Amino acid sequence: MASVNPFNLSDSEEEAERRPNETVDTERTPSDGAPGPPPGNPFSPPADAEPPTLLLSSNRTSPSGEGISVSVAATSAMAGSAETRVSVDVIAAQLIRDQYILTALEFHTELLEAGRELPRLRDYFSNPGNFERQSGTPPAKDQVLGPGGPLNRAGSISTLDSLDFARYSDDGNRESDERVAVLEFELRKAKETIQALRANLTQAAESEVPSQERKNFKSSPEIQEPIRPLEKRALNFLVNEYLLKNEYKLSSITFSDENDDQDFELWDDVGLNIPKPPDLLQLYRNCGTPLPSPRDTVDVSVEVNFGDLPGNCIAQVPLKKPDLSQQQQTEVVQELEYQISLLNNEKQSLSSSQPPTDNGKYLDIRGGSEPETDLDPPATQNTSHPRPQSHNKLKSRPPVQFDQPNRKLSPAFLQALLSFCRMCSDSRLGAEVSRIADSEESVMLMLGRCLPHIVPNVLLAKREELIPLILCTACLHPEPKERDQLLHILFNLIKRPDDEQRQMILTGCVAFARHVGPTRVEAELLPQCWEQINHKYPERRLLVAESCGALAPYLPKEIRSSLVLSMLQQMLAEDKADMVREAVVKSLGIIMGYIDDSDKYSQGFELMLLSLSDPSERVVSAVHQVFIPAFAAWTTELGTLQTALIPSLLARIEKLLMQGEHGLDEHKLHVFLSALQSLIPPLFAVVLQNAPFTSRAILHGDIPAIEVTRFPRPASPLQDVATIIGSREMLSALLLLYDHQLEHEGTTGWESLLWVVNQLLPQLIEIVGRINVTSSTCVHEFSRFFWRFCRTFGKIFTNTKVKPQFQEILRLSEENVDVSAGNDILTKATVPIYATGVLTCYNQEEDRKLLVGFLEDVMTTLSLSHAPLDSLKASFVELGANPVYHELLLTVLWYGVVHTSALVRCTAARMFELLVKGVNETLVAQRVVPALITLSSDPEISVRISTIPAFGTIMETVTQKELLERVKMQLASFLEDPQYQDQHSLHMEIIRTFGRVGPNAEPRFRDEFVLPHLHKLALGNNSQAVESKRIDIATQLFEAYSALSCCFISEEVMVNHFLPGLRCLRADMEQLSPEHEVILSSMIKECEIKVENRGMADAQGSMSIASSLVGEDAKTKFLSKMGQLTTSGAMLANVFQRKK
Repeated sequence: MASVNPFNLSDSEEEAERRPNETVDTERTPSDGAPGPPPGNPFSPPADAEPPTLLLSSNRTSPSGEGISVSVAATSAMAGSAETRVSVDVIAAQLIRDQYILTALEFHTELLEAGRELPRLRDYFSNPGNFERQSGTPPAKDQVLGPGGPLNRAGSISTLDSLDFARYSDDGNRESDERVAVLEFELRKAKETIQALRANLTQAAESEVPSQERKNFKSSPEIQEPIRPLEKRALNFLVNEYLLKNEYKLSSITFSDENDDQDFELWDDVGLNIPKPPDLLQLYRNCGTPLPSPRDTVDVSVEVNFGDLPGNCIAQVPLKKPDLSQQQQTEVVQELEYQISLLNNEKQSLSSSQPPTDNGKYLDIRGGSEPETDLDPPATQNTSHPRPQSHNKLKSRPPVQFDQPNRKLSPAFLQALLSFCRMCSDSRLGAEVSRIADSEESVMLMLGRCLPHIVPNVLLAKREELIPLILCTACLHPEPKERDQLLHILFNLIKRPDDEQRQMILTGCVAFARHVGPTRVEAELLPQCWEQINHKYPERRLLVAESCGALAPYLPKEIRSSLVLSMLQQMLAEDKADMVREAVVKSLGIIMGYIDDSDKYSQGFELMLLSLSDPSERVVSAVHQVFIPAFAAWTTELGTLQTALIPSLLARIEKLLMQGEHGLDEHKLHVFLSALQSLIPPLFAVVLQNAPFTSRAILHGDIPAIEVTRFPRPASPLQDVATIIGSREMLSALLLLYDHQLEHEGTTGWESLLWVVNQLLPQLIEIVGRINVTSSTCVHEFSRFFWRFCRTFGKIFTNTKVKPQFQEILRLSEENVDVSAGNDILTKATVPIYATGVLTCYNQEEDRKLLVGFLEDVMTTLSLSHAPLDSLKASFVELGANPVYHELLLTVLWYGVVHTSALVRCTAARMFELLVKGVNETLVAQRVVPALITLSSDPEISVRISTIPAFGTIMETVTQKELLERVKMQLASFLEDPQYQDQHSLHMEIIRTFGRVGPNAEPRFRDEFVLPHLHKLALGNNSQAVESKRIDIATQLFEAYSALSCCFISEEVMVNHFLPGLRCLRADMEQLSPEHEVILSSMIKECEIKVENRGMADAQGSMSIASSLVGEDAKTKFLSKMGQLTTSGAMLANVFQRKK
């Protein structure tokens, strides 16, 4: 076979860009739609037009056989004027009127390539009615069909298929509709042809020659059956082919003239989609082979559906065998039905606005099944029609055997795992790729189907159309060198293959592997992958990564766990492209589903940790979706899920906590904990599959469906417990027995569940008590872990096994209120994780009551014990993020508002500050503000002071004016009421709150309330006699003014309040802290300069003290220097000096 290199073909995509832009006048008359001249002289060219030329010559003859060149006709029409130029629309109308259809088609194509689409030609060729014929036979020359007349050329369903209108138009929807119309026309004509052929079969069966005449035909060789039209056309074609091959050209011409109703250049003219027989020489050489008599009959008695028999069985034991022509027509009918299915697929893909979400993602190779396990769904198998069995002798091939791993994965899990191989066989091209031929005749059929699609597309980067041909040849070619070259072409067919093109190549590789077996896959396909592993284009490396996973089921098991695993490990560690590493992780997961070498466990564990530490989120997501479930399934079969995998992760978490006494690495903690979370579904599956009741699970009978909310939503199908178990019916049956066992029979002898209860849970609770409660990230991670853990193991397990262990540790009883009783566990992260991860798993009334009671007890215990409130705050922050729990938290806080202890009321007031930011304004107005106002009039001054931060947060977040006015009045009463004049702690809290909320509060509230009162407090602090109180107030004022200095302040407020307040503060700092005084002097100087400049120039935009500094670097330096007050005064002053 001569080598074929498709890369020598030059694409012509840029030819249209190199052509000059020309304008076309295309106007129609309103009467009949015929082309009309434009206003003025229709032949007058533009001023800068070149001399008229008309390059529309065609070598094809007209339908009437006149053979008049269009260029001659156009030149004659223009001979009257050398300066005139005929409009292209006039030329198109003349071509259509004179029935030069093929020339008009070429003219239309050239205009499209030049970007000058002509509406007249577009409408004509997009209308199927212009080309319809009245019957299945070619029309007579005098027959008139539509406005275009007869199209006198060979009948083919691909007449208009070579026109790819959509690629020349920007209007994709319109051209897609036109393509759909053409496909509908072709489909309709194909169905009519099928009906005509079936009618011929019926007629042939009814007019069968009587038995006596058959005997005469057999006994008298000179007497023959009359030749049928189809046989005559086929023999004519073969005779003409023989004459041409043997240089009898004159005889061939004469023979063609005598059969002018037949096109000898196109085999499809003999009959639509009839497979071409061998040439005359081959038929003569094989004529000595005895054929079974077509008239023999066999007496049989069967009751089998005819459609259920495979194609080769039909030819073996029929009741009556049809003659040769009937058999050929039957093959034609089957072939046309297959073509209709392909056209339907293409039509659906074109008419759909978006491709189906699942197409192209799941493994679905037609025409074959896995040894021992059929993984193809029935719907997919039925879409592939059985190929017609020819009367020629086919070469028989023994079935290919693949190495089956010694694994016990459920078919559902294995199918879900293989679904991550990105292949597609649901389209026309996908069907061709997955149906590899197994004989020379099938190769001919494949060529006949694919060539019409290759020819118009190969020059426009549609090279995936070549994949079926390359694969078929690579499968059947006897020379290893040629096969290697063809596979090299396959992997280098496209420079940077996109997603769809890679799917086609992968589908072809899998089909190739299923046909040739594991030995040739290892020897021929894997070297191609190895060559591309370091390719400069990431798309090519991505193809390698995806190929390793797709070919995993078809490789020898030794290669699976050695060479392929090493290739993927190298790519995971070295490749810089995220999408490549993502594909590597998915392929590694597929490898883990087939590997059965237990020595590779440690390597798999290290690969899991390495991929979990990847900086790309998409890679980590692929680890959780594919790799960890597949790795967990393997460890389950090895028996190491509970003994090695989960304990290893827990040990790493504990080691991380021991090393992080002064700073925990939260990212590593997230990595390990997320891996544990992904192992919850396989762990629960192990508990169910090793339970005492597993053997009693019965699938028949009334098995209730599993509730939709019974399990958390899985991250992928591989994390679905039903997929791991095998089916939802089996899972439902096991869940019924599981709940009954826990509720009535206990856990005696249930080793897998006892390990979870006695070893896993206590270790997890101990780890929870050691994490930092102030780290919201850690609290959230562990909370989500326990939530998924409890939801997966069920409500009965949570109530009887999980909650008691937490309650025993937390010890929330009245006699343990004292700190000396050892209640320090209440200050740990155990409280928020138990509240948000365990008590929120189920949302029924009793569950909500239990959560409310727990939070009330914790708030009371911590308040009476004078313990830190961090654990309670963490609980409120985590629960407050979900609006479902806002009412519940307000109920808990109201319990604290009306509590008899002032300590509890203080705690409740401070908790309101955390809740205000997430609650909607309606609840703030109806529930929060009334409670705060109640506490603001509390007899205890400490309770009233505790409400100030919450009031400040309301001023920062709420927009309702009435609500803001109520809060403003309450804060004003704190500042102006004489009873609070000497309340040092109240003044400290107000100043601290003003500094926190002032920059984000409403500008009017800041200008009219915050800054004036800060000025008063600064002025009053100048006369403070107690030095400790004076320095406390001054320090808080300094921080508040530093925060407010970055806000826009009007000139009036700055002159009347901001500058005076700074001066009063500077007076205090001169005596108490000279370092602060240097910074204040610089701030005052800058403010004064800005006030002067603002008076001389129009104030535009945001004018603030911070913007007066020189650029962002000066602002950053200023803010960073605020806390570094040990530096010399000169250096601090330099912070505010302008750069020269």
